[in-house]
Amino acid sequence: MADIKFEIVKHLAVLSEKSTGWTKEVNLVSWNDRNPKYDIREWSPDHTRMSKGLTFTDEEIEILKDVIEHI
Repeated sequence: MADIKFEIVKHLAVLSEKSTGWTKEVNLVSWNDRNPKYDIREWSPDHTRMSKGLTFTDEEIEILKDVIEHI
């Protein structure tokens, strides 16, 4: 399996932290040198390992923001 290249372009928030030190975060991440997307997933303390997560385009994050504001 090919390595996945990523760069956390901007750290936005830590949503929670486990006793293991892993944190659930919201970040702006560039995957494989592509345009950055909003990203929600768990990261190891040194940010070298990550769980499966969700990524959102600018348009998708605006829709999600509107949905959350109306809950």
